[in-house]
Amino acid sequence: MDIQGLSASNRHPQDAPYVHKVGLPPKQNLFSEFKATVKETFFADDPLRSFKDQPGSKKFILGLQTVFPILEWGRNYSFAKFRGDLIAGLTIASLCIPQDIGYAKLANLDPQYGLYSSFVPPLIYAFMGSSRDIAIGPVAVVSLLLGTLLQTEIDPVANAEEYRRLAFTATFFAGITQATLGFFRLGFLIDFLSHAAIVGFMSGAAITIALQQLKGFLGIKKFTKKTDIVSVLHSVFASAHHGWNWQTIVIGVSFLSFLLAAKHIGKKNKKLFWVPAIGPLICVIVSTFFVYITRADKEGVQIVRHIKKGINPSSVNQIYFHGDYLLKGVRIGIVAGMVALTEAIAIGRTFAAMKDYQLDGNKEMLALGTMNVVGSMTSCYVATGSFSRSAVNYMAGCRTAVSNIIMAIVVFLTLEFITPLFKYTPNAILAAIIISAVIGLIDFDAVCLIWKIDKFDFVACMGAFFGVVFVSVEIGLLIAVSISFAKILLQVTRPRTAILGNLPRSTVYRNILQYPEAAKVPGVLIVRVDSAIYFSNSNYIKERILRWLVDEDDLVKESGQTKIQFLIVEMSPVTDIDTSGIHALEELYRSLQKREIQLILANPGPVVIDKLHASSFAQLVGEDKDLPHGC
Repeated sequence: MDIQGLSASNRHPQDAPYVHKVGLPPKQNLFSEFKATVKETFFADDPLRSFKDQPGSKKFILGLQTVFPILEWGRNYSFAKFRGDLIAGLTIASLCIPQDIGYAKLANLDPQYGLYSSFVPPLIYAFMGSSRDIAIGPVAVVSLLLGTLLQTEIDPVANAEEYRRLAFTATFFAGITQATLGFFRLGFLIDFLSHAAIVGFMSGAAITIALQQLKGFLGIKKFTKKTDIVSVLHSVFASAHHGWNWQTIVIGVSFLSFLLAAKHIGKKNKKLFWVPAIGPLICVIVSTFFVYITRADKEGVQIVRHIKKGINPSSVNQIYFHGDYLLKGVRIGIVAGMVALTEAIAIGRTFAAMKDYQLDGNKEMLALGTMNVVGSMTSCYVATGSFSRSAVNYMAGCRTAVSNIIMAIVVFLTLEFITPLFKYTPNAILAAIIISAVIGLIDFDAVCLIWKIDKFDFVACMGAFFGVVFVSVEIGLLIAVSISFAKILLQVTRPRTAILGNLPRSTVYRNILQYPEAAKVPGVLIVRVDSAIYFSNSNYIKERILRWLVDEDDLVKESGQTKIQFLIVEMSPVTDIDTSGIHALEELYRSLQKREIQLILANPGPVVIDKLHASSFAQLVGEDKDLPHGC
């Protein structure tokens, strides 16, 4: 359709754009179309590219390197790289040992299980992971989530053995979930949890974790098992007169102040990154020695007392593969596995971008899943990437995943020889270490930025935050996921549309709200649809366009302008259309016929053109009025 005739009253003929007829795309058979769709959905990164035109033996080697990346980068490993990895590994080991003991308590497990989880999983990851910087081990959020979900099923004090078995079962199925997502290349599923929801969830979890530490920080013996802020604060103040221990408070406040000061020093001077890294270990050594020589434990200061010596015992026969707890373990494992996966992938991508290398998300999932499956069989609970340890690992100069191996060796030596020395470590120190670690999870700058950019994202952020803080971790997670899906549904079902106008002295048409100088063409309404047209939004798009027409008719009556004779739908942003969308266009066409308005579709893509012709819609509106290009 020649647009020159539509706008002749507005501009001179020589200014009219040259009109091109859009041709039909090459016809694809069903198998080719299905193959292309599957490739773009699951193999967008073309993972088999390196296998092309290679002999069988080379393909076998490449296959091994795909599963075990260490076989690829290990060939070029040098002493210079080892020196960087050695320093980084020793540094993160000094940070992880005291943290692991504290995080195990968050999961309601004995301290040694935290150390177990920093021994076997990092070794597995070093061979299978593709990130050079991520440091593997227990993390605060997953430990709290796991502990909260597990204790709703089994009392960790009254039934400690059954509780541990359920923890190993949940870890096993967390690994299965992660490995399955990686194997079937379903990594895009974790992207459904928006950044805003993650920020809110992490911030809420940080506050919840910090509040949980008040038990050890204040020396309270009887403490609520609930995690919401109201129950925790009620439990704290209810025991203020008889449950607080002043010696414990002095120890906790003193060393927490030291840890926060160390973090401040590390932030101010990047070269002093090692100060906050070794701070927790210094606190443990000094406080343990202080309690031992003063026997403060006899004055009411609660201590660790006992950490079992020796490396991970087998737990294969402790996993529930049948019975009532199987489905509970599956449910808890899936939730914990997804949260752990989201955190690890986000951390891995962050550091990969900083060092300018590619991170294979699906390969990461397979590595994380395998390490948790093996970990569940060696007395570990869910491990993932730790942001605080990964940051220290990065700043300490790590070059490869060998830093995880160094860390695991140090943990092994600790389990074999040093654990008895932790007997007099006060619980207040572990609480102080965890509080100082989780403070970094509260990202005020990110929250402010979310508020400035997108108010709906801010609602998602605050919904997740308040859900965690005032109800529970699982409810906060549910709110985060629900709001993320609600946003997707809202954007899909209510896509943006815009009226286009002609920019002066040009053939360019733009949104009249964005470009105030853009003028409407008399007698012509040009509407742009900014999304694919599917069953979920087709009716809304049709009604939105008809409302535009009603509004334009009202303006015509008020100003005496030319009556609308043509409706041009600019379809270049429309990437796809389904049968419901075509049906909506047919209804729109019939409605316009009654108003004596001609419908013109401009710039449809090849997929849309093919479907419009297959449905005979192009013949319905007429070849001379359909599918022009140049508007």
